[in-house]
Amino acid sequence: MVSNPVHGLPFLPGTSFKDSTKTAFHRSQTLGYRNGYAIVRRPTVGIGGDRLQFNQLSQAELDELASKAPVLTYGQPKQAPPADFIPAHVAFDKKVLKFDAYFQEDVPMSTEEQYRIRQVNIYYYLEDDSMSVIEPVVENSGIPQGKLIKRQRLAKNDRGDHYHWKDLNRGINITIYGKTFRVVDCDQFTQVFLESQGIELNPPEKMALDPYIELRKQPLRKYVTPSDFDQLKQFLTFDKQVLRFYAIWDDTDSMYGECRTYIIHYYLMDDTVEIREVHERNDGRDPFPLLMNRQRIPKVLVENAKNFPQCVLEISDQEVLEWYTAKDFIVGKSLTVLGRTFFIYDCDPFTRRYYKEKFGITDLPRIDVNKQEPPPVKQELPPYNGFGLVEDSAQNCFALIPKAPKKDVIKMLVNDNKVLRYLAALESPIPEDKDRRFVFSYFLATDMISIFEPPVRNSGIIGGKYLGRTKVVKPYSTVDNPIYYGPSDFFIGAVIEEHHQAKCTATFSPVFGHRFIILDTDEYVLKYMESNAAQYSPEALASVQKHVRKLEAPASESESKQTEKDPGVQELEALIDTVQKQLKDHSCKDNIREAFQIYDKEASGYVDRDMFFKICESLNVPVDDSLVKELIRMCSHGEGKINYYNFVRAFSN
Repeated sequence: MVSNPVHGLPFLPGTSFKDSTKTAFHRSQTLGYRNGYAIVRRPTVGIGGDRLQFNQLSQAELDELASKAPVLTYGQPKQAPPADFIPAHVAFDKKVLKFDAYFQEDVPMSTEEQYRIRQVNIYYYLEDDSMSVIEPVVENSGIPQGKLIKRQRLAKNDRGDHYHWKDLNRGINITIYGKTFRVVDCDQFTQVFLESQGIELNPPEKMALDPYIELRKQPLRKYVTPSDFDQLKQFLTFDKQVLRFYAIWDDTDSMYGECRTYIIHYYLMDDTVEIREVHERNDGRDPFPLLMNRQRIPKVLVENAKNFPQCVLEISDQEVLEWYTAKDFIVGKSLTVLGRTFFIYDCDPFTRRYYKEKFGITDLPRIDVNKQEPPPVKQELPPYNGFGLVEDSAQNCFALIPKAPKKDVIKMLVNDNKVLRYLAALESPIPEDKDRRFVFSYFLATDMISIFEPPVRNSGIIGGKYLGRTKVVKPYSTVDNPIYYGPSDFFIGAVIEEHHQAKCTATFSPVFGHRFIILDTDEYVLKYMESNAAQYSPEALASVQKHVRKLEAPASESESKQTEKDPGVQELEALIDTVQKQLKDHSCKDNIREAFQIYDKEASGYVDRDMFFKICESLNVPVDDSLVKELIRMCSHGEGKINYYNFVRAFSN
């Protein structure tokens, strides 16, 4: 801020200088707050702190000047500007009218009170004419209290009018949402505001009181029952003298009942009885000490008191003819208390001396109540229901959460992916079932059997899976010791024992009501029987050898005849060797012979040409190869048939 202290000099360079004493060059604040309200302050100093040279007028003088109408000597006088508009939410901000009121609530389900008085505070907010009803919270009242009606504009009638502060007064009833509130008083601010608006207030009323709360404030009545017995003498004589009895409660006749022991205390000072429970270690019960608190027990009630509600009211001498006394507690006798029959089998030495001196009873021996444990019940498995395996069904009887039966892991690892396959026919009196063929697969890892029926076109029978993997039990074996079929039971020409040692040649035991006949095996079965000959009987090995020779005989005869007559046999053998070398690693080598044998029902060694190509296509045989085509041409036979024996030789190891 540059100023010129010398009056009259021009404000030019060289004639002015900077005042170093002035450091503040901000504008003075013109807005402020007083008692929470915004006010306007006129600045008294300018920029730099210089005093402003003008007359300071008060706010009242400024308002007077603003509203003063000027008087002109000519023309129409000008109207004064209207006063500043102040909205309601600013003029009545934080101004609330408070009224004290109450309403009556009916209590239909109580015998102690018919209605309830609930005190509330009604608040009226002047800024937006809204109202709220709040009930002061009373501790442990058991009633949801607090804000009953949230802040909102409340309807006064059905025409849509709302309550206004002009409608509120002391000593009136107002209805809000079906509840009628009685306004009894208001606070000092509300009274001053309503009187300033010209409303005549009614005199205040007393707040209604809740009759149930007032009843609880009254002192409890004390009942003193007169007694004709000197209880003080009894107390002084028998103080700290207690008879102790040992008893049992035998509840074994009821479901889940048991025999439990108790200790009965009889206090001679006031003829009261206490029953305590006896807990053993790890008995699984909560350590609750008392079965019955110390009290007097009635023995005989009066006739009119048999229906007396003992569970809610105490029994006095007017309802009882006779109480239990010390002479009713005798070792060897039963005692019924609270519906339970206790048998007293022993007492302590003090009790024996007391009975000897008081009643002259000397014979109080201890009674043995220990029961011999019954012999353990043998656990027997329930009868097999036919679902699943016997081992799986038995696991439900061994544990609450059944587990899978243990498996021979070593056997599963050694025999993994090892399967014995057999060709079988169905023994059935139905003519359509005679030509059906089935493939039996025996899994060495799990001893399970599966049956598959190859589909035959135009046979009228849907092929596919006939039996899933499962264990098959031999006939006439017991459920307790089931005997399952093993590898030694599957061979050609086998004789399997059935009921009463009846034998049927080459017959497999009934599988779910059916009977099958083993016809043929694959090459892996022959190798397995050769390497595990000890598992099979000599008859089984001989039958398989006989069957193999029977199949190879037609092939050898045909080969010998062709060797003698047909000069192209050597050419066929050379072609077979060439195909073997070329297709030694091809995936179609597995089970190719069994596939042709399934459709060769007569075991002639020939199949139809169309069926031949369908089988080759299903086994991914490369029939488009030039060598394979030549081999098929040389294996062809008249009338559209192909000799698959020579063809299969090209794909064998």
